Amino acid sequence: MKRREMLLSTGAALLGTSTFPMHWARAAEGKRQRVLYFTRNVGYYHSAVQRKGEALSHSERILVELGTRVGIDVECTKDGRVFDGDLAKYDAIAFYTNGDLTKPNPQREPPMSAEGKKRFLAAVAAGKGFLAFHSACASWRTPGAKVANSDRVDPYIAMLGGEFIAHGRQQKTTMRITSPDFPGVENLGTSFEMHEEWYALKNFAKDLHVILVQETAGMTDACYQRPPFPSTWARQQGKGRVFFSAIGHREDIWEGEPFQSIILGALAWALGNVDVKIPPNIDQVTPKASQLQA
Repeated sequence: MKRREMLLSTGAALLGTSTFPMHWARAAEGKRQRVLYFTRNVGYYHSAVQRKGEALSHSERILVELGTRVGIDVECTKDGRVFDGDLAKYDAIAFYTNGDLTKPNPQREPPMSAEGKKRFLAAVAAGKGFLAFHSACASWRTPGAKVANSDRVDPYIAMLGGEFIAHGRQQKTTMRITSPDFPGVENLGTSFEMHEEWYALKNFAKDLHVILVQETAGMTDACYQRPPFPSTWARQQGKGRVFFSAIGHREDIWEGEPFQSIILGALAWALGNVDVKIPPNIDQVTPKASQLQA
């Protein structure tokens, strides 16, 4: 892995009392980078991105604070019209979304236009970084929820690299690390346990570089009775770097480790501040990923 101007710092967890090592690689030219964080939900609205009045939501506030610590500006919006504007001013775009973002929602947040969606996808393919958390894999879902039908996926899902099926009860399970050199997971060992709302996923892109594997042995509920499958990954979309993690439902997950390290590492990579090889490894580390039943 080639790092440019690596900055290593240690500080207090944003909303907790523990300390943790923060690995951050800033832009080689020293420019102040800018990230757009889009958190509009259509249908079920996740608490991590719900706002109370004019205040930022839980995950928005944390992402802004993380950005401040490492010298990047994070702009948060739920206004889909932003994609009809100047996207060139953003170095990366992050999503914590849900549903068809071109449709209205009860909160009356302006939707993304069809042209805005095209402009967004084109911007990623042209080289803009993209990060997506949790329910972003449930935007523009493919008809036939429990069927692997990758030939019919929306262009957004094809870009992202995987799609939501369902989830069961929140529970503790193991995340197995299959890319130990990827930024943000270098110091997490070979695996870690986490209590979270876990997604069952399908329609994986063939070129996924899997970073975290969802171990399913011992999990309850029918949707997890299947072989292990990717939960966090990276891939290339044209010239753009794409990162997704199914983690992020619970608000406490955002407050400390290991998720903050994962976020910062993913940001550094998606912004192009650190280079690491991401060869397709889905067939090696999760050979039965597309098998939806045990």
